[in-house]
Order: sequence, then structure tokens, then C-alpha cells
Amino acid sequence: MSNNAKKNLITAVIFIICLAAALFLFNVVSGGKFLSAENIPVVLSHIVYPAFTAWGLSFLFACGYTDMSVGGVVVLAAFSSNIFGNWYGYIGVIIPGIIVGILLVFINFNIFAYTKIPSWIASISLAMIYEAFGFYLKTNSVTKSLVITPLNSDFRQLGQLPWSIIILVAGFIFVYIIYNRTTIGLNIRAIGGDKEVSRAMGVNVNKTLLWVGILSGLFIGVAAVIQLSYSGTLTVRTGLTSMSMIFQPLAILLLAQILQKRVNITIAIPVCSLIIYSIFNLLTILNVPSGTLQEACLGAFLIIFAVIGQRKNKGVVK
Repeated sequence: MSNNAKKNLITAVIFIICLAAALFLFNVVSGGKFLSAENIPVVLSHIVYPAFTAWGLSFLFACGYTDMSVGGVVVLAAFSSNIFGNWYGYIGVIIPGIIVGILLVFINFNIFAYTKIPSWIASISLAMIYEAFGFYLKTNSVTKSLVITPLNSDFRQLGQLPWSIIILVAGFIFVYIIYNRTTIGLNIRAIGGDKEVSRAMGVNVNKTLLWVGILSGLFIGVAAVIQLSYSGTLTVRTGLTSMSMIFQPLAILLLAQILQKRVNITIAIPVCSLIIYSIFNLLTILNVPSGTLQEACLGAFLIIFAVIGQRKNKGVVK
């Protein structure tokens, strides 16, 4: 075994021990409620959506782009799954949501890649457009009843255990292979390092960027299907409030980027999803109000993880 492999193995063991110790501490602080038979399924159910969203964002981040419109994409994808799911069952739940996710993120990425508009500015504008369209669907007399009617409980198993965890495992296998064992994944990481150098080395940058939009949209679409299947319906968001839907996945991704020097980022994301949600679950058990102090904690996490992740970069960070 090489020295690097030994270091990674030691790091993984230490990380697992620290994670187990932290979860045990959470259980002690909560008076045994955190690791109770009633709470463990709650934690597991809530890590799937942010993990898929973070995987989708990871492809964008790998190429140096930021997309703040993902929350709006999730809402519209969930609307399509809701409407067609009530009509056609599981096929209607799965396929339309994934198609809408891929289509909208693909459009986003083409705008990011082929214009000179900074991606964070363009994505905020796109978020407003998607929110406005969602509001139109919610208020239009023709589509209102279709959108506000919750998804039939007979077609919501994808958001329930054990199916949500099975989908999470399948998603992990897929993203791990794509990101680490394919030419597309290698090219994506190369472009993130330096687009012009990658082009000079023979990487088809335009084709790779198109694949990024498709892959990211696929994971965002699946995230929308999972979230709808869990909650039954999604609320229309306006005034850029849809951006709050990506704050937790963003914190997960930033933490995973900190760990990726020792842990593959595709592995780190679901683990970090467990860590982040466990913290907020503990806060809920301790009666810390959601929407106020919990959001403040999430904002603090985002700042801390971003500072740690970018501490070696000099100058302006996109």
C-alpha cells in the first residue's frame, strides 16, 4: 500500500470515529432522543434531497460556476411531477420531474457558459423568472387546481424509507463512476482547473460543458422528485425565497470540498449531508426555533465553510 493510500485510510478511520463520537454526543445532549428508533428514520429521510442537490451543484462548482436558481428549478420540476404523477402514477412522478430538471439546468448552464454574465448574477435573474412562472401556475385558473392538489399518497413511496435510501445508494454509485471513472468526469475536473489549458490539451470544452448541464440537471430533477414524494406538495416561492432551498445543500457541498483532499467529494457529500442535517435535527429536538436561530446557524456554517475552503486562494474568488 502506498503512503498516500495509507494516509487516506487513516484519515477515513479517524473521520468515522469522530463522526460516531459526534452522533453519540448528540444523543447524550438530547437525552437519548437523537438516536431513538423514532428519530433515526427522520434523519435518514431528510439527507436524501440535499445530497442529490449537492451532487448536482458539485458538477457546476467543479467548472467554476454557481447557480442560485436551483430552488426555482426544484419547484417547477416538482410541479410537473405533481401534475403528471396524479395522472399517470409513478411514471408521471419520475419522468417529467427529471426532464424539467435537466431542461432548465441545461438552459442555465448554456447561459453561464456562452455569455460573459457572471453565473451568480445570471442565476439570480433566472431564479426570479422561475419563481414568476411558478406563481403563474399557482394562480392561473386553468393550472391552479393541478398544482395545489397534493401528490396522491399511493405514489409517494420514493420519498419514504427504504426507497429513498435505495435511491440515494444508486445515485452515489452513478455519480462516483461518472465523476471518477469516466472521461467526462476527468474533463470536468480539468476544466475546473483551467479551461484554456484543458482546451489546449485536447479537451472538448463545449461538449463537456453541455454534459455538465445535463448531469447537474439530472440530479436536481431527482432531488425534486424525492422532495415532492416526501412532502406531497411544494409551496410556490417568490421574492427570491427559492434560494433558501439550496442553502443547506450549499453548506453540505462547501464542507465536502474541505474534506475532498482526503475523502472523494462524491463520498463526502452524503456523509456531510448526514452531519449537517443531524445538527439541525438536534437543534429541533432542543427546541431551537426553525426559521430564526436555525437559519442563523446555517448562515454561520456557510461563512465558516467558505472561509476554510478558500483560505489558500488569493484575490477574488468567483
